[in-house]
Amino acid sequence: MRTVPEPAYTVAVRALCEFTAKQGDLDLRFTPTPTAQEGVAGHLTVTGRRPDGYQKEITLSEDYGPLRVRGRADGYDPASNRLEEIKTHRGKLESMPQNHRHLHWAQARVYGHLMCRKLALESIDIALVYFDIVAQTETVLVETQSALALKEHFDAQCERFIAWAEQEVQHRTARDASLTALAFPHATFRPGQRALAEGVYRAAMSGRCLVAEAPTGIGKTVGTLFPLLKAWPAQQLDKILFLTAKSAGRQLALDALTTLGASTQRPLRVIELVARDKACEYPDRSCHGDSCPLARGFYDRLPAARTAALERAQLHRASIAEVAREHAVCPYYLSQELSRWGDVIVGDYNYYFDTSAMLFALAEANRWRVAVLVDEAHNLVDRARGMYSATLDQATFNAMRRTAPAAFKRTLARVARAFSDTSREQSAAGIEYAAHDEPPAKLLNALGQAVSAMTETLAEQPDVFTPDVLRFYFDAVQFTRIAERFGSHSLFDIAPSGKRNAVFCLRNVIPAPHLAPRFARAHSVALFSATLTPAHFYADMLGLPATTVRIDVDSPFTADQLDVRAIANVSTRFRDRERSVDRIADLIAGQYARAPGNYLSFFSSFDYLTQVASAVAERHPSIPCWQQSRAMSEAAQQAFLARFEPDGRGIGFAVLGGAFGEAIDLPGTRLIGAFVATLGLPQLNPVNEHMKARMHDAFGEGYAYTYLFPGLQKVVQAAGRVIRGPQDRGVLFLIDDRFARAEVRRLLPAWWNVNIVREREAAGTLLAE
Repeated sequence: MRTVPEPAYTVAVRALCEFTAKQGDLDLRFTPTPTAQEGVAGHLTVTGRRPDGYQKEITLSEDYGPLRVRGRADGYDPASNRLEEIKTHRGKLESMPQNHRHLHWAQARVYGHLMCRKLALESIDIALVYFDIVAQTETVLVETQSALALKEHFDAQCERFIAWAEQEVQHRTARDASLTALAFPHATFRPGQRALAEGVYRAAMSGRCLVAEAPTGIGKTVGTLFPLLKAWPAQQLDKILFLTAKSAGRQLALDALTTLGASTQRPLRVIELVARDKACEYPDRSCHGDSCPLARGFYDRLPAARTAALERAQLHRASIAEVAREHAVCPYYLSQELSRWGDVIVGDYNYYFDTSAMLFALAEANRWRVAVLVDEAHNLVDRARGMYSATLDQATFNAMRRTAPAAFKRTLARVARAFSDTSREQSAAGIEYAAHDEPPAKLLNALGQAVSAMTETLAEQPDVFTPDVLRFYFDAVQFTRIAERFGSHSLFDIAPSGKRNAVFCLRNVIPAPHLAPRFARAHSVALFSATLTPAHFYADMLGLPATTVRIDVDSPFTADQLDVRAIANVSTRFRDRERSVDRIADLIAGQYARAPGNYLSFFSSFDYLTQVASAVAERHPSIPCWQQSRAMSEAAQQAFLARFEPDGRGIGFAVLGGAFGEAIDLPGTRLIGAFVATLGLPQLNPVNEHMKARMHDAFGEGYAYTYLFPGLQKVVQAAGRVIRGPQDRGVLFLIDDRFARAEVRRLLPAWWNVNIVREREAAGTLLAE
């Protein structure tokens, strides 16, 4: 038996077997797997049926050379000497691919060996217990194994893994030594950057959550990654997860990690995760070997692809795709496999915070010690709401149903009746929109039956699923899963859709109950943004731990860099917009005449934007103007930004909270001013009014939590586009009389010196000339 020096490598039973015993095709037809909640409930149901003396969740471990293999066996019955490995499932068990069953037996036999060693047994019965969460029935497969045979199986798995473990131990030892010696990659810290870095470092060393409000332009990405990398060896971290809301933030993190990695002797393994639709090479194919050539034999070719990939330190999207093409494997699922072995993983929020988040599941299964960085964390409130909400459109359902295969006729008819019965009473009363205390049981039962029936068909006949049927199926799965989480933090509402149809929505209002376990699971979390005020709003909405530390990093900018003018005699309220259009157009033109250059102007809607842009073009045709449009492509967005040339001249018109309201960098004379013609308040509508009521019940500040705080966060983000560095100078117009109110100005950055003026004073005399 080969040996390597300490430190020993610890591996979970599941991770060991997934490395050594996975074989054959990638096959997602036996889906969807039960949720974590359903899995826990299923395990409790099975173990609850067992006799007295039955042991649950038995902790087991054993060392094999440099390996420490550990795990928890689901159950053991001493009376019958039977160890059980419990697997929950949906659909017909016979549809489960054989390579899944092979993996399950491998895990069960490893647990069998560990139990024989623990109890000094000569033999043991091993049972795979498959529990159908819908039918609540068990299928039990039993084999009797000798301790000697199980030891041979265990040794074989360890031997297959041990060469990889040797490599991983060497990588980790060299990496930690390199990180201990890591120096800051620049000559000095930027103003404010050191305070941020120190806060992140202390949070990592104490295992706490940090909220850092830090102004734009101080280098937050390097300022958060560097201290975590320095804390890594002492805290024995397994992963750093850098989570972003937008692709621009992801690229900034990758660039920063390239800079930091250049000064290390041992390159960091950096993995970039991208959405499946952006990585998929065959978007028209299903994810199984009978359809997609990259899924066929995926696990047989994975070892070579994995080894080749990890010879590269920077595994960005293009690099992973290149390795995947060389080894004929799926790039999306290759990136997921590589996440197990990466040091720093850069991806979207959903990989850790979503209902079925991959990184969170891996951290749980492998007991990873993870440090999480949440970039532009003000976005997490709305993003998390979306993750824990679900919508079904009756009109879309009816259109799908007309062309659905005959196999689904009966189950879809039940759903259609449930839709009609659910909305009939509301329609009969002439009520267009209504929120309800809980989702109707009849609708949930019909959807549950549909999901169960369609899951069985998906496993056996995936090709009968048209794109529309498959879309409804996944929407129904999401709806039923979100319904399981329904509580006082959510709303169920019905809104009209056309003359005879309705939209049914499970709407998350307060993400805190869903996010709190994710914060608790991490060793440390640092959330950072230029707009995390007020502190109690984000603490309440995100469910931050009571031990969370907050720091407010002083701005490196001064009041004389940004001339802030609040226009006190213009209203941008919906009822006043028509008569405000010409006044705002003249105000923009007056400032442009006084100081020609590049400006961004932000509005609450595309309609309002178009009206003002048209007025500027008509009344001041010499001013170059360009506009954001609905559903802008990435290329069109880049073209919009390219108009902001150094020392250029013109006005860009954009929607507040859209693609150009944050995460864009136009330093120096590329942008010298901004106009914000709105408070950014969400629309006044029945949905938001019900959310306000729910917020009032929870926090006593319904209006502020629903409207004021989220609106002004967008304003401050948009304004942050103007001053990007210590040499920048610019002007900011806050156009609405409500900006003159003290309770509003208190929520603006402390370094701003807000001058309250009237619109004619702001426009000056040059316009008249």
